[in-house]
Amino acid sequence: MKFRKHSSSAAMEAAHHPNTDYNFPIDPTLSVNEQRLRTIFEDCSDVAFHCLPMPMQSDTLAVYIIGLPDTKHLDALFLNQLNAGRSREPLTSDRPEGAEPFFQQRLVPVSMSRKVESIDEAVDAVLAGEVVFLFDGASHGLAASVPESEGRAIEDPPSEPAIRGPREGFVERLVTNTSLLRRRLRNTHLKIETYAIGTLSRTEVALVYLKAIAEEDLLQEVRSRLQRIRIDGVLESGYIEEFITDTPISPFPQIQNTERPDVVIGSLLEGKVALLTEGTPVALVLPMTFWTGLQASEDYYERSMIATPIRWLRILFTTVSLFLPSLYVSLVSYDHPALPTNLLLSIASSQRLSPFPAIIEMLLMEVTFEALREAGVRLPKGVGSAVTIVGGIVIGQAAVQAGFISAPVVIVVATTGIASFIIPRYNFGLAFRLLRFPLLLLAGFMGFFGLMIGILAIMIHLASLRSFGLPYLYPVAPLSMEGLKDVFVRKAWFNMGSRPRPAAARNRLRIPPGKQPDTRNQDD
Repeated sequence: MKFRKHSSSAAMEAAHHPNTDYNFPIDPTLSVNEQRLRTIFEDCSDVAFHCLPMPMQSDTLAVYIIGLPDTKHLDALFLNQLNAGRSREPLTSDRPEGAEPFFQQRLVPVSMSRKVESIDEAVDAVLAGEVVFLFDGASHGLAASVPESEGRAIEDPPSEPAIRGPREGFVERLVTNTSLLRRRLRNTHLKIETYAIGTLSRTEVALVYLKAIAEEDLLQEVRSRLQRIRIDGVLESGYIEEFITDTPISPFPQIQNTERPDVVIGSLLEGKVALLTEGTPVALVLPMTFWTGLQASEDYYERSMIATPIRWLRILFTTVSLFLPSLYVSLVSYDHPALPTNLLLSIASSQRLSPFPAIIEMLLMEVTFEALREAGVRLPKGVGSAVTIVGGIVIGQAAVQAGFISAPVVIVVATTGIASFIIPRYNFGLAFRLLRFPLLLLAGFMGFFGLMIGILAIMIHLASLRSFGLPYLYPVAPLSMEGLKDVFVRKAWFNMGSRPRPAAARNRLRIPPGKQPDTRNQDD
């Protein structure tokens, strides 16, 4: 698949090598080009130089990095055809073109090939895993793409499991990921622009959008931020996210992460844009709102009557995961009259044996639970979940029996942990896990008043956030009745005839009017 290269001055500047300028044209003398390339790739033992002498034709030099191109494919398709061509198609005096047309005629039908007219382009092609052919007597060469076929198979992304929906996820190869998008959007309006970011890593980052839907102002802003990135290497899409996000110090993500092609396609159809990075299966989707972090892909695959109550449950338990521990500490430590008498007596009898106040108990159990959760993530998949569950049960039971922790604290921490797992976006859930601790401290030292201060601070912070110009709490703040049809309630598809206004202000019509199913009873 060919990508449209972005030709801005900033992008070209980022493509230059940091230490040496190789931007001089290819010399017609093959030995001069070979010497320049050997000097550039000095002490690079994995770079192969193969001189291919051809009877009655000009000599040819093949340069590639061992392990990046498929060498078996290379031998079968190029070198074997070359040997066969020596006897079948010798050049005569009336065909003075040399070996370059001979190669091009065989490379173009087999794989993607392009001309390289400078040493800089040849070096970039070799580093990108292509095979560069240089010809004696020619002022340009050919770069042939023969990618290695080995790689991770397309499978269901483990970080975003789905009960209903596609079972395909992105992989580490950019070309494979873009092909997954092309299969689902067979339209010429799907545009893909590539940028080489990282002066040393030269990592390809693809900007994907639908030209007929995405706003030009949004595209220009994304391009501008990508072009301003200056770093030596990009190993994962998280590098890009930190550089282009509006408020990097906020615990709430302003760019959505996903490994699912269907999520990216759904976002593109709403007027958003996506960034795919070579070497990682995690795609970035922007802009993002607070409510996007609470939406799962199954919300749009199940019927609206089923998806809406599940969304309510998700919002409820997300709130529980953030406020329940601090609310418990506030009620037990300061606001006793707010509790029923029987419940207060039960909690008091449990705390009587504990040597610590409620705030210390809660902090100890929360830190222990987070440590067990992190250990479960880092351990092998087969034992990670078992360690988290068994460790929590054993430690909690032992702490209660020893009198270090009261039983209600264990119940609150366990309920909070279960509630936090209901958040569908991992990076979005991290914000709630982090904010739980300052709210605990405020409730422990100031009671319900401190908890309200923390809630107010979080709301002010959320209201101040922007994601590429889009308010983070939209469509609740600022209020948009039209946008609310996909926040607290997921309306049926035939009732969502227009795209969200901020991301897709043009071409908003999605479903023609009058497409609601006819539910009138038909006479027999």
